[in-house]
Amino acid sequence: MAKHSSSTRSSSTRSSSTIVLPSFLRKTMKAYALKAAIRDIGCELNRIGRSRNWRLTANKIQLQEIINFIEANEEQSWLWLAKHLKNQQETLTHDDLMFIAKQNSGITVNQLIAKTDCTAAQARRVIDELEFL
Repeated sequence: MAKHSSSTRSSSTRSSSTIVLPSFLRKTMKAYALKAAIRDIGCELNRIGRSRNWRLTANKIQLQEIINFIEANEEQSWLWLAKHLKNQQETLTHDDLMFIAKQNSGITVNQLIAKTDCTAAQARRVIDELEFL
């Protein structure tokens, strides 16, 4: 049953992107815990054939959740993945920024900028809109 709910979550209306993770297992200590967390977020994580590379399929919000999870943990060998995902992540839309801000109540403009790499103007607009809801 849990598998069904996570697949439903990953098939949301937001578009998904596929990111190749080169040498995922070789670069990552405690990979079993990271793989479980990624799948719990609702993403698809599959090995590409018999290679050492893996494929991650996730939407923008899920990518941000993975980055937040990695940064909140103290496992140094996971930080490469957060950096890789940040580099691969597309620009977030206004709706994406609103969603992230709603998920993190009390978030400041600077925190939103740091978390999403958006501009100061985009962050201010989102925070202002949230204050007037």
